[in-house]
Amino acid sequence: MMGTQTAAARFFYDFCLDDHVPKDHQLRGIDRHLDLEGVRAALKPFYSSTGRPSVDPERTIRMLLVGYCLGIRSERRLCEEVHLNLAYRWFCRLGLDGKVPDHSTFSKNRHGRFRESNILRQLFESIVARCMAEGLVSANGFAVDASLIAADANKQRSVPSSAWNPDEIKDDACRAAREYLATLDDAAFGAASAVTPKFIARSDPAAQWTGAHKGHAFFAYATNYLIDTDHGVIVDVEATRAIRQAEVGASRMMVERTEERFGLKPGYLVADTAYGSADNLAWLVKQKRITPYIPVFDKSTRTDGTFSRSDFTFDPEADCYTCPAGKRLVQFRRAYATPRTGVAADGTRRYRASKKDCDVCELKARCCPNALARKIPRDLEEDSRDVARALAGTPEFETACQRRKKVEMLFAHLKRILRLGRLRLRGPCGAKDEFLLAATAQNLRRLARLRPPEFEMAA
Repeated sequence: MMGTQTAAARFFYDFCLDDHVPKDHQLRGIDRHLDLEGVRAALKPFYSSTGRPSVDPERTIRMLLVGYCLGIRSERRLCEEVHLNLAYRWFCRLGLDGKVPDHSTFSKNRHGRFRESNILRQLFESIVARCMAEGLVSANGFAVDASLIAADANKQRSVPSSAWNPDEIKDDACRAAREYLATLDDAAFGAASAVTPKFIARSDPAAQWTGAHKGHAFFAYATNYLIDTDHGVIVDVEATRAIRQAEVGASRMMVERTEERFGLKPGYLVADTAYGSADNLAWLVKQKRITPYIPVFDKSTRTDGTFSRSDFTFDPEADCYTCPAGKRLVQFRRAYATPRTGVAADGTRRYRASKKDCDVCELKARCCPNALARKIPRDLEEDSRDVARALAGTPEFETACQRRKKVEMLFAHLKRILRLGRLRLRGPCGAKDEFLLAATAQNLRRLARLRPPEFEMAA
């Protein structure tokens, strides 16, 4: 006989929510390392002393962390998932009968209290401090890199930069446009470069029109990570325009901020060629005393078969170059009554060979076939570039480059697992909020994986 399944009506249930969340659930590991004791104190000045009680800010942050840790990009869907999932209810301290806040609560807090109190930055730094306490962060070496994240803007609603006038934006403009005006003098956004992009998105003017992926151009922001190369913990994160100048400036900001907030100064910094400019290398070598495992950004190599600058030997004591034929290239061949600096307008010193030497040289066809004499420019910070060149090819350099791949893995995890391939929020503040929450989620997931309860018992 075929049976039927019926649910017997019961008046009372003996149900414990904690018993129905698996012991090895990811949220249990995250909850062990999450301390939100300071959230209420930090946000208290931004709440009124009268009126009806608001949604608990700790609950709001817990729900946001659920969304970013588990790749739930929509806040409407997040509310639905928290309402249905027992583990999510347990993590958000809702119990079985707790009411899930409306999705509009997130926007109200984000645009007001959260940004005014900078609570998301404080939350991120508290997790970094927890990683340090668990022994997952050292000052041996850091890696820095940036990745492009598509902005919530499209080409069809954009205008050419020639038709864009920031002065026409009024006070009743959208929030992203007002944030754009507020960052015009910010080194990470408006002041990063004087070059204007080809197109401007009206809905998000701070988003950069870029074709860096060698495919179709799109509007994007850059998320910048500074990570510890031992365990891949993100020690700082910053949002910038999607251009190299802004990314290099963000790397300096993050190094200094990490030293100020946590007292961490890396022994070495590893990055790709985009960070190998003369100014940046000089800042690392001379000001910060950090070993740069960074390929030099150098365009002096020639491809027409003639000698490149690397074929000439520089003597710092004699302040001259020696060509492959053994002749000297100097700045001045006579003394001036008024001493000259020798620095050109582009910030370089020019070393010139003698025309008499070049006229009779057998190597002139391979050296300067279209010039009377060979001339070599040398950057004022070329000595710092020489330090980076001397490190390239060493075993330590190769090891550091292998460790740099951890930051690339974090970006892949960010886009494929956490599903942050496109921003949901607009404006510089929206990008900062999303990048901070995503980096916090990645650090919490790493803490839960590398420091499980068994690790504490063994310790």
